This record gives sequence, structure tokens and C-alpha cells, in this order.
Amino acid sequence: MKDYEVYSSLKVPKNSKIIVRLDGRSFHKLAKDLNLTKPYDDNFYRVFSMVCEDLFNEFSASFVYAFSDEISLLLDKIPFDGRVEKIDSVIASFTASSFVMHYGGDFKKPPAFDSRIIPVNDDDIFKYFKWRQDESWRNCVNSHGITYLKSKYSNDEANNRIKGMKLNQIHELLFQNGINLNDVENYKKRGIGIYRQHKKIVGFNKKENKNQTSYRSYVYTDWQLPKFSEKFFKDIGVI
Repeated sequence: MKDYEVYSSLKVPKNSKIIVRLDGRSFHKLAKDLNLTKPYDDNFYRVFSMVCEDLFNEFSASFVYAFSDEISLLLDKIPFDGRVEKIDSVIASFTASSFVMHYGGDFKKPPAFDSRIIPVNDDDIFKYFKWRQDESWRNCVNSHGITYLKSKYSNDEANNRIKGMKLNQIHELLFQNGINLNDVENYKKRGIGIYRQHKKIVGFNKKENKNQTSYRSYVYTDWQLPKFSEKFFKDIGVI
């Protein structure tokens, strides 16, 4: 019967970096079940940031990026000998378990995440995360837009009104009605990043009778991400 496991030997390319992207399954329904505040629920994103930290530590990620119900892990140390089935299944199940553990409370239905693998090289890393950050901005504009329209119209009419509107039109609609997206918290526009930073520590070396400087790394959750650039990823040591 082992021969029936036809996908078990499928592996990612050797000596490559990969991005594992996770998406919450039916999280629009989960948001209703949990009665989350729209367009953004502060507690949800606090929990989501802890899930990202768990993923960063558990799988030795180089960088983790999240917005909405999506998480992307950049891995240069490939776990499970590169086995695709194992990477996808374990990381997705770990993410769901971490979310339930940190969120607590009663769920009407168990939350789940799907997972996909994207092989990348250094030239792709900035392009990929810029693409996802651009999507974070689109999500921000659309979320605020539909939330505003639903405060004025029925769900069906609000959905019909926003359908076909361009981002700049939604942005202008919000601005004309007293909602300036420039004032929205940074993470809602640009997402959350998890990466390592280095802290300078000065101590006294008794043996040599002098001060000695060392650096220690720590996991940093960045709620104030800049617009992504190649320089940003070089500065944090990812490329």
C-alpha cells in the first residue's frame, strides 16, 4: 500500500529558499461567528501577531509577513527534508493550533488554514513581498469602503455600489465622508512583519579590565513597516 502514496516523495528544489503562504479558510464566516469588529479587530491582530511569532520560532523563518488572514513565511532552512506534503500539512495545522491556543474562547467551527509553497531566489524576495504588501493596501481600502457603505445601505446595495469601483474612487468616497485612510494605523495599511534585530550590549570584562561590546539577536514584531524596498530586506539580512 505504500506505493499508493504517490505524492509523498515530492520535494522542493534543493538549495532553494521557499515561501510558505497560509490563508485562513472561510475566515469571513469565522469573523461573523466571533463577532469581530469591522473593518479591523484589534484583538484578532494581536492574536495573529502571536501566531506569526510562533511560526517564526518553530520553523526558523527568516521573515514572516501577515495581513488580513494571510501569513507568508520565508524559509532558507527547509524543514522535513523538503517534503512538500509534510511542509504544507504540518505548518498549516501548527498555524491553526496556535491560533486557537492564543485566541481562546468558543469556536462554532474549528478554524483551518490552507498552505502553498513558492520556491524563490534572492531576486524574487522583494518582488513577492511588495506584491503582498500592495494587496494589503487594496484590502485596507476595500475593507473600509465596504464597511462604510454597509453603515448606510443594505448589504446587497453596498456590495453593488462598491463593485467595479477603483481604489482611488473608494479612497475619495471615504475622504469625502470624513474617513482619512492616512490616519489609519500603519499595520492596517502595510501589514505586520516578524524578523530578527540585534541589540547592542556593553559589559565589563573583568579579565581584560575593560568594557566589551557584544550583540544579541531577538525576535522583533514590526507594527510600523515601511513600504517594502530592496534596502529594507538587505537591512534585516534577508537578501
